Amino acid sequence: MAKTIDQESRKRAVLAATINRYIKDAMPVASEDLAKDFGLSSATIRNVFKELEDDGYLKHPYTSGGKIPTNKGYRYYVDFLLSQMGLLDDEKTHIGKELKMVVKKLEDILERTSDLLCTVTHYASIVSSLDQNETLYYKGLSFILEQPEFQDSGRIRLLIKTIENKQRLLNIINRDFKEKVKVYIGDELECPEIEDCSLVVSSYSLKKKPFGRIAVLGPKRMEYTHIIPALDYMSDILTDTLDEI
Repeated sequence: MAKTIDQESRKRAVLAATINRYIKDAMPVASEDLAKDFGLSSATIRNVFKELEDDGYLKHPYTSGGKIPTNKGYRYYVDFLLSQMGLLDDEKTHIGKELKMVVKKLEDILERTSDLLCTVTHYASIVSSLDQNETLYYKGLSFILEQPEFQDSGRIRLLIKTIENKQRLLNIINRDFKEKVKVYIGDELECPEIEDCSLVVSSYSLKKKPFGRIAVLGPKRMEYTHIIPALDYMSDILTDTLDEI
């Protein structure tokens, strides 16, 4: 990386690299982990880490000298650092084919959407419908419980209790938002029981009227670069499929 790169660009690049590595490995990131990638000394990376920590984007667990993202760090990552997001064409083909194979019955389509969403993302999927007193489908809780952040039995109990509380879950995913896809990170969920999670939500329609929400719930260390476009695309396909009923 050129030595003339300005300080802010370097900080953004180091932040992105730190979050990407933490998403992949679920381990605090040390300066030595990034030094070679950037062609910089570990001491230089540590200085950048210090600035990012002072700015509130990174923190270090008390058990390690490495860094992990804060909620603010994840939010910056999602809002400003994800400029290149998209699904592979074969994923799009698979999603479209799977939904169109379903018998043309609303309940079957929504349940299949929930199955397909957790299979594609490897996190918990939630599908709500305004029909039938707001039907709720959720699948893939086991994917969350497999994550290293959720090995504590207390966290697991709170997570399960929240997901099984239909009205609480509906209140969380049915908030108003203007974006095509909305990301809630940690305490933005306003639900202490799942503040170690992130929730990505999108809307779908029936006959050009809002009809429900689809969402993915996972750790804050989720693969946003895949989850966001997957949810965006699946909401479009679900809308198209329902219009054919």
